[in-house]
Amino acid sequence: MTALTGTEARRAARNAGAIAAARILSSGALLIWQLVLARSLGEAEFGIYGAVNALFSIGAVITSFSLSLIIIRDVARRPEAAGRYLSAALVVQTVLGGVAYLAINGLALQYDTISRGFVAIAGISLLIDMVGNLSYDQLLAQERMVTTSIVEVAQIAARIGFAALLLALGWGMPGVYLATILVGIGRSAALWLALRRTGVKPVWRVDWSIARPMLINAAPLTLAAFVGITYAQADRVMSATFLTNADTGHLNAAYVMIVGVVDILNTTILVAAYPMLSRAWGSDLFRFMVEKLAYFSLLIGVGVGLVFTLFADAIIVPLFGVNYVETASILRVYIWFASITMVFNVFAQSLMVENRQRRLSAIHVVGLLIKLAVSYFLIRTYGVIGAVTASVIVEGLKLIAVGASSHLTLDYVLPRLLRLAAVVALSGAAMWVLGQVHPVLGMAGGLIYLGGVLLLLQRDEWDLLYRLASAAPGGALLTRVWKRDVNIS
Repeated sequence: MTALTGTEARRAARNAGAIAAARILSSGALLIWQLVLARSLGEAEFGIYGAVNALFSIGAVITSFSLSLIIIRDVARRPEAAGRYLSAALVVQTVLGGVAYLAINGLALQYDTISRGFVAIAGISLLIDMVGNLSYDQLLAQERMVTTSIVEVAQIAARIGFAALLLALGWGMPGVYLATILVGIGRSAALWLALRRTGVKPVWRVDWSIARPMLINAAPLTLAAFVGITYAQADRVMSATFLTNADTGHLNAAYVMIVGVVDILNTTILVAAYPMLSRAWGSDLFRFMVEKLAYFSLLIGVGVGLVFTLFADAIIVPLFGVNYVETASILRVYIWFASITMVFNVFAQSLMVENRQRRLSAIHVVGLLIKLAVSYFLIRTYGVIGAVTASVIVEGLKLIAVGASSHLTLDYVLPRLLRLAAVVALSGAAMWVLGQVHPVLGMAGGLIYLGGVLLLLQRDEWDLLYRLASAAPGGALLTRVWKRDVNIS
């Protein structure tokens, strides 16, 4: 095996840092924007916005067809073929974008008239964004991460600023989508020009010896992505179909919180852990890391669930406004979907590392079918609460399935769960009592839960936690203060 040179290591670190910085800035800005948008639009229009975005997300998966991974991999290996890959992807994804546009507008026929109109408008961005995404993939293959990161952060800032201006001028939802389309054009133009400056341009006509295997190789990835995004968006789509726009607005507000929690508290950890998991595969260390990461995620998820369940009102109203007070009851249930998902994601990632994607795909497909059936029954009987309850139930079943696939035994799990339950009972009672004085004091009482959790950790778990912290963004600064006799290479 050829050793990684110092120059290569520095380049990899610079690229990873650029992507991480862009991700953190973008995610934070978009979360804040969702809060501003919810207040500006009101619960009914925010419900329409959520329902439209749910279908748009499904359409985006169809348009992309998971070609990004194939293009980045192949162009990085064969840079001389970049132009032929670009032309092939342009033709293929233009056709797929048209199919996606028709598909989401067909699905929107079950929405009300106003929502259908916004789906038609929003769908235009599928084709606009496609050009920018193709350019983005080609630039990543050339390791131009700094360029792509600058463009991504700039376009998000421009989209938020322009949309906020149009909202202030009274344009409402049309202004939001006008800003999205215009800034999308600017993003695609900027990325296309950046790619052209590298000398890459489409080579006509289409080389089907490239296009055909590209589609064949991407098809299994697309199926998995389609199932995953449909599963994630099913709640909002079904709510918009069977319930009112206001109901969907309250659900969408809770969804924003759930996505933020998982992205910040789970995805970041798994991104940092993935290289270590990959290197450990095939050894006893791999099983150890999977079990400990799942346990860490459980501890985090239960703590978050406890806080949101007890103090949902005190969290929702300051963030979204008093009109969203009904969202609190939804969030009290929905937060446990996030908690379960954080543990599920660990086992899902382990199956990917083990190259057991078929097992994982089967779990996703069965989970989607069960969710659609259970959601259909519960949402018509119990409304939005029924929808999120179905999500929690099905996500729990999926967690049991991936846990069994990872050979977890009840003898190992049960004692740890019982000790955690004792910590939850004691800290939860203390937080509730403190919350009667003031909600902020009750949430601060979460430190009691944190203290109990830290007492549960064993020495080897502290060592792994130290390695994860050192691998995360800012880890170098943390390890200057926190010292442990642990090899973090």
